[in-house]
This record gives sequence, C-alpha cells and structure tokens, in this order.
Amino acid sequence: MERTTCCVVGGGPAGMVLGLLLARAGVEVTVLEKHGDFLRDFRGDTVHPSTLRLLDDLGLADRFAALPQRHVHSIQLPIGRGGELFTVGEIGSLPGKYNYVAMVPQWDLLDLLADEAKREPTFQLRTNTEVTSFRMERGRVTGVRYRDRTSGSTGELRATLTVACDGRGSIARDLPELGLQEFACPMDVWWFRLPREESDPQGLVANAGERFLTAMIDRGDYWQCAALIPKGADAKCRAEGLDRFLSAFTEATPWMRRGPADRGPGPRSWDEVKLLDVRMDRLRRWHRPGLLCIGDAAHAMSPVFGIGINLAVEDAVAAARHLAGPLRAGTVGLADVRAVQRRRWPTTVATQGLQRIAHARVIGPLLQGRSPAAGGEPLRLAEVLTRAPWLKRAPAYFLAYGAGRERPPAESLRRSG
Repeated sequence: MERTTCCVVGGGPAGMVLGLLLARAGVEVTVLEKHGDFLRDFRGDTVHPSTLRLLDDLGLADRFAALPQRHVHSIQLPIGRGGELFTVGEIGSLPGKYNYVAMVPQWDLLDLLADEAKREPTFQLRTNTEVTSFRMERGRVTGVRYRDRTSGSTGELRATLTVACDGRGSIARDLPELGLQEFACPMDVWWFRLPREESDPQGLVANAGERFLTAMIDRGDYWQCAALIPKGADAKCRAEGLDRFLSAFTEATPWMRRGPADRGPGPRSWDEVKLLDVRMDRLRRWHRPGLLCIGDAAHAMSPVFGIGINLAVEDAVAAARHLAGPLRAGTVGLADVRAVQRRRWPTTVATQGLQRIAHARVIGPLLQGRSPAAGGEPLRLAEVLTRAPWLKRAPAYFLAYGAGRERPPAESLRRSG
C-alpha cells in the first residue's frame, strides 16, 4: 500500500493550485487525475483578478502573461429593452494592474501549474488514475482506492487527509452525511465552435436571441460559443433543425452578418454541438473526518458571471493556508477542515444568491421569450449602476475577489521573475 500526507482527487484548477501550494509549504502531496492530460475543450476559461494576483504572488505572473489570452474589462448582461447590454461589473474601474478578466484556455493554465508543482520534491501528479472509492477505518477516510486507466490495475493510496477536487461528479457526493442541497436552474448550455475573423470583436461577446442567450469566447482563430437554452429543451430544440438555430444565432449577432461573406462553416451536424446539463448546488457539510471537499465538489456553480474557476481556486488557497501547518505537524483534525468551510461559506452562498437572482430576473425571462425589463427592477438597478461610477466598483470588486481576498501560506510565495 502506498502512502502520502495529502491525497488530492482531481487535477482541475482547485486540485492543481492546492497541490502546488501544499508542496511549496513542504507537505507531501499526491494529485490523482483520471485523464491523461488537461486538453479538454468547452471548459471555463475566465481567470479573474483574484487568481491573477495569486499567480503574481507565486512568481508565475510572467509565465502566465506569455500564454495566449484576451482581456475583458467589464461584464455585461442583456437586460435592456430589446436585449440591450448593460454593464453589471466594471472591473476596469478597480485600482491595481489586475483590473481585467483574462480569457485563457484552461489547459494552458493547468499545464503551467503542473509544470511549476513538479519542481517541488514533495509533489507528485499521477494521470490516468481514477479514484473509485474511499478507504474507511473506524468512520474516518484514510485514503482512496484507484484504478489505472492505462493498465487496468488497481491499488490503494493511504493519506492523512483526502481532498476532493473532482467536480460536481465527485464520489464524495455519494456520502449522505454531507447533505447535497440543489437549486433550480432555468437553462442548459450548448457548446460549439465558429470560425473567427480578424475583423471580429475581441475577448468575450454576449448576445440575446429568440429564447436563447449566447456567450462567445475569443480563441484567436475561432470562437468557443455557449448558447443558453431553456432547461430540458435540448431534444425539442435539436428537432427544429441545426440550420434554423445557426440562422437565429447569426441574426442575434449583427457583426457576424456584416463580416466576411466567406466566413468558414460552423457546426455541420448536431454531433459538433455538446450539451452541458447546468446544475447549481452545494453541500451542507464539506467535510468529515479525514476528508474535505472544495471547488465544484463542494458547490457546483452556474456559468453566470464565469466565476466558478476562481471560487474553486480561492477555496484551494484558503485550504492551503489553514491546513499546511497541521499537515506538516501531523496534527490535522476535524477542526482544521471545518475552518475551511467556515471561511469559504459566505462567499459561496452570496455568489450563488446573485446567480439565482440573475436566473429569476434575467436568464429565465429571456429564455421564455419575455423581456427582463418588463418588471423594471433589473433595468432600474442596471441604470443606477451605470450612471454612478463609484457604485460600479461594488459588484466589480465582488466579481473580481469575492467577499474577501484569500492569501496563500507564506511558505508558498515566490518573488516574480
């Protein structure tokens, strides 16, 4: 039987950040990732100021800046009459050099974190390793059982603490004592690609169509597109035909109609349009003896505001700060993992509350063919925010940093350059 001090299940943003921070703090940590690499499309790509400042603190700002990326300085929602866009977060108004959202392919960010973590002698990343269950001894999680997806062999990894960072499909969610609480979502998401021309806008572009909303992420030579459709309407919408949808999509995106006539083809079949079943939920308890859940494993977020990655990263930073010392000393206990949830709970609840308001007042009405301005409240709020520059900073700061900035353990810091 193998052994480590901290077993991190899942090599996403939360898992890789936690692994890097703990390894730099001198903790023996093993990250288990079921895939062979990080190269998977249609994942979140928004890196908010909180994460940008963390990368700077870790001495990775220059390497991150060298990655291909676009910068977004404001977040908008189509809540005006006729789908007019209103700014709900003017991140560019915040002080400091990281007053933007960086649009970076997630696999590039994860490769950067993995390369840096591998420099630490106490870090190990094991890919193609799928966790199948927890090891349990006298009511305590004492590690995991896993299967090697390349050879088919199985094994066990004993750990002082196991941290579940394996997303909303986490095996930790099967533990009834953690108490999963679910919230209604009015939409699902279609993911697909469209060719991009140099004359197109840059960064993140949103539009509203007939019973759907779009968000288009600039990838340089193509757009990664998300279309929000009514919850459970996938089969019905597909039955209406792909050509009909693409025509409606173009109609809702005026600059595409004015673009080059020889723009390359979009999806040729529904096989190229992937469905994401949107869910929003959170565990009432993120822990039990020997186990902590963070990121989407603890709280699956709506794609509204694109903040899920950064909440997961902040969870990892808070966990590293609370747990590095006890893990090194071999004294980590239930009180230590409870402290992580207490720290992160307010931001999680507040963010999901804002997303639920956006679902009810903006997303839901638009997907039902109604103007969100009909009731007046979202439009009046947006008008107040856009007319009072000093008010713009409040929602912008929350979108950028959450309820408060998390700081990594001092041992994890490195001087930039």
